[in-house]
Amino acid sequence: MNTSSVSITNRKVGFLLLMLWVSSFQLNGAPNIVLIYADDLGYGDIQCYNPVRGKIPTPHVDKLASQGMRFTDAHSSSGVCTPSRYTILTGRYHWRTRLQRGIVGLWGAPVIPPARLTLGSLAKQHGYRTACIGKWHLGWDWPIPEEKMKYFKSTGYGGKKDLVATDAHQAAWKEVFSKPIPGGPLAVGFDEYFGTDVPNWPPYCYIENDRTVGIPSEYGSAQLFTRNQASQQGPALKGWTLEPILPALGDRTAAFIRKEAKTPEPFFVYMPLTSPHTPLSVNDEWKGRSKLNLYADFVMETDAIVGQVLKALDESGAAENTLVIFTSDNGCAPYIGVDELEKKGHFPSGPLRGYKSDAWEGGHRVPFVVRWPGKVKPNTVSDQLVHQADLMATFAEILGAKLPVNAGEDSFSLMPLLSGGTKPVRESSVSCSLRGVPSVRKNSWKYLPIAGSGGWTKGGDQSQPVQLYDLSQDLGERSNLASKLPERVTELKALLESLITRGRSTPGPKQSNDVKVWRFPLSR
Repeated sequence: MNTSSVSITNRKVGFLLLMLWVSSFQLNGAPNIVLIYADDLGYGDIQCYNPVRGKIPTPHVDKLASQGMRFTDAHSSSGVCTPSRYTILTGRYHWRTRLQRGIVGLWGAPVIPPARLTLGSLAKQHGYRTACIGKWHLGWDWPIPEEKMKYFKSTGYGGKKDLVATDAHQAAWKEVFSKPIPGGPLAVGFDEYFGTDVPNWPPYCYIENDRTVGIPSEYGSAQLFTRNQASQQGPALKGWTLEPILPALGDRTAAFIRKEAKTPEPFFVYMPLTSPHTPLSVNDEWKGRSKLNLYADFVMETDAIVGQVLKALDESGAAENTLVIFTSDNGCAPYIGVDELEKKGHFPSGPLRGYKSDAWEGGHRVPFVVRWPGKVKPNTVSDQLVHQADLMATFAEILGAKLPVNAGEDSFSLMPLLSGGTKPVRESSVSCSLRGVPSVRKNSWKYLPIAGSGGWTKGGDQSQPVQLYDLSQDLGERSNLASKLPERVTELKALLESLITRGRSTPGPKQSNDVKVWRFPLSR
């Protein structure tokens, strides 16, 4: 046998061994994983979380909760989206990065470097097919030459008149959008991507993998920029509209599930929804269905998309071996008609204080539902403190993986709770406001190093420079105990400093933060 024949035979044997390994992996119970990440969905927007003061029907998420475990003290990393997305994918607090406040801006660079382990790359290392379908908003390496950036800058809202792209604009857009766009989901562990990056920002087109679907050639139509619709004017496909986006994500995810359910490899799909965040691009069949307002209609349409995904799991035969997680990146945005909703008896934050952007609970305490047939007891509720960062360690335990010391630095496995345990898996957590103000939890105690919300919601006793609440007695954060319990304030302040300086909150060797972490109150 010649050398070439031996090489071919070895490759065939290697391939067969790989297939046997993958098949045994699936047969041994490695679950498929579907992570559905709603955008700006409030704690009280899901009926089962807010049965008394919630008026929006959400039958599909409610059914999912009845089939699994509902967490009542779950938190995102921030009151706004990009930081929370970083943390849920990496298991690391976002404030350890350059993202000390705010979000990734228009045409912003990636927050997650390729070397950073994500849920996608962890799953991929263990034989999973991985997909991200939806809103990315973690930055890309947009191939925009510095001298051409002037053609990409937002003109703000569209106003009443349609803007006309010049020949120079169209030439610059064609040059850039004809190229691959590095630094997105494919760079950090996903085999495929489909979405709109940020639906209310340009480019107004779909992105598939690392390329735009079509070449944007005109400014977005002025009709896209009415109240609570798109917000940053820029390059768009001819005739682009907003209403088809959410259904397209549902169709694409359902198709991915049906396709992958036929293969021996397990699959992981991260589905960061574009809703019910603005643009409130509600399709006609859902308009008016809530009898509340357009946002509430959009919540109902979002719930229906969840139902579409769950139906695809059922019909493909994958449901019984699929771990499904449903949660939200932060609380409900106050500008979508919150006052109107509250007057009609619906409270998007339920019993919590504050809304999106805030360090108060309404900013970052979110719905968190887990269904895993045969593993998680149906219709159960956990009131233990958990954080979206915890998915990294949870996935690792499910896969039998040991995380590197420089991955999942703030992630604690939820498996003891999912298995029915009642002992806390973490005693502390940190969630921040839009302006980077941290809220620090230790058990039921919560500390904020400022007087107000740290976000858009006004209020707070300005005579007390810090806040301390016992959430076990005061979930609505109305009784500030800071002046009565200064020793508790000192304890939580020291805890935060330790979490910062150690570069991690989990056991293990000290790690470095990417930047110098802000301390509050800011001296500047």
